[in-house]
Amino acid sequence: MRLDNRTRFGVKKIHRGSQVVFGERAHLLEVLRSVQAAQLPRTRKLAEIRQLKRMIVARTKDLNQFSPAWDTKFKQVRNPQTTGRKLLKIGVALHPDDYLLARALTEHADAPPELLETLAAHPYAAVRENVARHPHTPSAVLQAMADDTREPLWFLVACNPSTPAGLRDRLRERMKQSPRPAG
Repeated sequence: MRLDNRTRFGVKKIHRGSQVVFGERAHLLEVLRSVQAAQLPRTRKLAEIRQLKRMIVARTKDLNQFSPAWDTKFKQVRNPQTTGRKLLKIGVALHPDDYLLARALTEHADAPPELLETLAAHPYAAVRENVARHPHTPSAVLQAMADDTREPLWFLVACNPSTPAGLRDRLRERMKQSPRPAG
C-alpha cells in the first residue's frame, strides 16, 4: 500500500508564539536590507521596500499582542542591569504564548526565585531547562524537577551549583549508573 505524498509530507500546524513572530520579523528586516542594497528599477525597489516595511510593522503589532511594548520589555530582560524586581513584574504579566520572553527571563542572571518557580512549569522545554540550571532556582523546585519522570531535567539539576549537596550527590551517582550512548 502506497502512502499519498500529501499525507506523508503534510504540513504540521506551527505554534506561532513570540519566537516565531520575532524570527519572521528579523528575517523581513534582513530582506529589507538586501532589497535596499540591490540594483533594482526604482519603482520596483520602492514598492518592495514599502511592502516589506508594512510586513515588519505587522509583525511588530503581533509581538505587541503578546505584551504591549514587547520590544522594550525584551530589551529590559536582555539587559544585565535590569533588577530582579523588574524581571518579576514583566514575568507576572507574561502571555502564555510568549516563549521568547519567558526564555530570556530564565536566562537573566538576576532572575528572582519566585519567577523561576513559576516558570518551572512553563510549556516550553527550553524555559524549564533554563530553570533547572539557574542558580537562583529554589531547592524545592530543583527537587521536584529532579523527581519528574516525564523529562530528564535531573541531569541539569545535578549540574546546578545551587542544588543541595545531598540531592546533587544522589543525582551524580545516578549519572554514573546511566548507560552511556554507543559511539
